[in-house]
Amino acid sequence: MAMLGALLAGATQAQQASPPVEDPLPAADATPQAAEGVRTLEEVRALKPEDDQPLDLYRFRNPVKVESNRFSRSWSEPPTPEQVSQSGGYLMMGINYGLMAAAKGLHNLTGGRDQIQSAVARPPPELSEEQRRRALRFCARQEDCAAPPGN
Repeated sequence: MAMLGALLAGATQAQQASPPVEDPLPAADATPQAAEGVRTLEEVRALKPEDDQPLDLYRFRNPVKVESNRFSRSWSEPPTPEQVSQSGGYLMMGINYGLMAAAKGLHNLTGGRDQIQSAVARPPPELSEEQRRRALRFCARQEDCAAPPGN
């Protein structure tokens, strides 16, 4: 019985608020001063992950990095069940795959240009001497345009 009373007294004492302990050293300045020769970091901002890929903390991260070879270039991962259901099922995926293969073969047979062409840089347009003289005469009549660079 005495044990139970001591236990209850300890529980009530633990629930009571104890007086706050004052800091023996008064803080003159709330911001810490950087020691001489120590570099402090600027603000760090966290970037939001991409929306299309949900964050999975328990996914497997393969520690082995395999370089691509001639077999991995033509290999593609099989579709997930979610991708299959979003594309209309296996039958529609097969039909679309066949149509894409036929279109690619037809494109190779006809020798047509690719839909995506690489950009080709060209020099900036230059005016001939006659065009420059005409532009200067026109500018002189307007009386408010600046002389072209290079003259």
